[in-house]
Amino acid sequence: MSGTTDGLGAGKVPDVAEVVLSEVRESPLSVDEVFDAVRHPGAGGIATFVGVVRELDHGQGVEALEYTSHPSAPQVLRELAERLGVAGGVIRLAVVHRIGHLEIGDVAVVVAVSAAHRGAALDVCHELIDAVKSTVPIWKHQIFDDGSDEWVGTP
Repeated sequence: MSGTTDGLGAGKVPDVAEVVLSEVRESPLSVDEVFDAVRHPGAGGIATFVGVVRELDHGQGVEALEYTSHPSAPQVLRELAERLGVAGGVIRLAVVHRIGHLEIGDVAVVVAVSAAHRGAALDVCHELIDAVKSTVPIWKHQIFDDGSDEWVGTP
């Protein structure tokens, strides 16, 4: 609960969550980095989402992906996380999205939310990844194994 002791004597749960990590980067992503960023002694739950490049989409074999982003993507990502950080009981949020060339199995996005209780962590994590996918100006260029391609998420 917001503003209450976490029961461990280690601190208080903040009224507004801290966005501890919010980046768009070309280098490979680390799930451990994002998970560790949201750890807090007041957190009773940490929810994560890890998006990976899959081998099939719409029944077609995927060869690889190219993610590109608008220069405003990092700011939009941070603003989304800050907006969702006002949910009661949420302590820390982290979100990192990769751009550039990705192969099958590569990690494309990692979201983590810590909260006093699991419900808030799960709810906000779900809401954050959905908002990232629908709002942040990052576009996916899928290259299929038959030589065709498609752009996903372009305006």
